[in-house]
Amino acid sequence: MGPALVDFHCHLDLYPDHAAAVERCERDGVFTLTVTTTPKAWPRNHELAAATRHVRVALGLHPQLVADRAHEIGLWEEYLPRTRYVGEVGLDASPRFYKSFDTQKEVFARILSLCAAAGNKIVSTHSVRATKAVLDMIEQYMPPSRGRVVLHWFTGTAAEARRAVDLGCYFSVNAEMLANEKRAAITKVLPLHRVLTETDGPFTQTGGHPATPSDVRVAVEGLARLHGISFNDMSATILSNLKGLLAEGIR
Repeated sequence: MGPALVDFHCHLDLYPDHAAAVERCERDGVFTLTVTTTPKAWPRNHELAAATRHVRVALGLHPQLVADRAHEIGLWEEYLPRTRYVGEVGLDASPRFYKSFDTQKEVFARILSLCAAAGNKIVSTHSVRATKAVLDMIEQYMPPSRGRVVLHWFTGTAAEARRAVDLGCYFSVNAEMLANEKRAAITKVLPLHRVLTETDGPFTQTGGHPATPSDVRVAVEGLARLHGISFNDMSATILSNLKGLLAEGIR
């Protein structure tokens, strides 16, 4: 057995059997951050994960749902003291969701401000066609001394990656980000000490089925090839990065 695997962005409550998905993470020994898309989903997620060793739940309000659910930010705020993990949150400027972009920014600003005020939160952040705006808001509302942002499925430029590193950000990398040369090129510039792995299951596929947390090994394999190191060394690096992130104890 090599080092344990890490899936730092997955949607366990969107699989057909939520409880079984949680149990499978526990059985397979995959350290999994399950994100939620609405605060209403948080209590049930928390209940299923509370007794596990490997599963932690993030409190989210997905930018793609903000148009209909911005009012749930009050409920999100109510639950925030009960978790260290926040996500999925962020900004989405793709054509389908751009009409709510101003509202998304208001919600994300409030989320970052509240996380900064609380201190020591870890925030899994969505950014589609909005990397600069996301980084601007992290810089404005959540300095590195007040918490950590993990950029999920980063698609920005090399310069934006450097800026994100300067802002204290980590990156969670999935197999899709390594699927071709162009995508892999930006992933290669991310400093290895800030890299975690993710599946974003069930929204990604592995072998023709929705990816599950244990499928995160495909991302580990891809990163190992990209950096010319062994699978075991890469998975050990990812695990070490996770332990470092959790131990930072930012206040």
